Amino acid sequence: MQAHYFDMSVQPVRNGQVLPLAHSALAGVASHAVPRGMVPAVGTVLRSSEGVDLFRIVGHAMLPACDAPHAVPCALASALTDLSAGPVRCRVTSEGYALAWVTLSDKGAQGQREDASGPCIAAMVRESIPLRYEQGFMLPDDGAQLRALLTELALVQRYDIIITTGGTGLGPRDVTPEATSAVIEKRLQGFEQAMLAASLAKTPHAVISRALAGTLGGAIIINLPGSRKAVAENLEAVLPALPHALAKLQGDPSDCAQA
Repeated sequence: MQAHYFDMSVQPVRNGQVLPLAHSALAGVASHAVPRGMVPAVGTVLRSSEGVDLFRIVGHAMLPACDAPHAVPCALASALTDLSAGPVRCRVTSEGYALAWVTLSDKGAQGQREDASGPCIAAMVRESIPLRYEQGFMLPDDGAQLRALLTELALVQRYDIIITTGGTGLGPRDVTPEATSAVIEKRLQGFEQAMLAASLAKTPHAVISRALAGTLGGAIIINLPGSRKAVAENLEAVLPALPHALAKLQGDPSDCAQA
């Protein structure tokens, strides 16, 4: 596939430094990684014409601009090497999927409980599916915050896989399914049934789980229970189908029977 290069000017940066890159600098970039009119998804890499990885996109934000009345959209890029000031010719590359996991816990958000389930999600997905980027998030059991974050991660940051842990039971603060239902576009009931079957094989108490799965934009969102053990049991049930589901969601035209 032909590589599409573009020129941009950079300030001196050191490896690991995060800096904003105005979307205008990336406007019109067209490649297999970035459809024309869109900006690079989180986790994509800007690679020089010499084959050196220069920046990884780690987020997007609206930031104030000097001598401008409005904030401007920017990509937040982490430098992958030391760079001197000057022009660089680069292209956008994307290999693997971007994973976000969201831990819902009032105590965790207050720093009173260690998150064991989120890292478990990351480890299991990483072992089964090629990832270009992964990032964890911690929220209290708050539906409004979760709705906002799911929308941001799927439609602005453009993560491919978004997995929540916690808040799927019957407690008064368990609101994850309601928040998820409010934002998803297509329900993945097969995922839900597979997770429920896996849990019921371990405990009859699984019948009270209300975990949902669905899609938003190009992302698949999956609710998991809060315990590390239940996370592993539920995630194991749907991981084999996840790459194929993502491929179909993101436009793979091939016949499902031949996939």
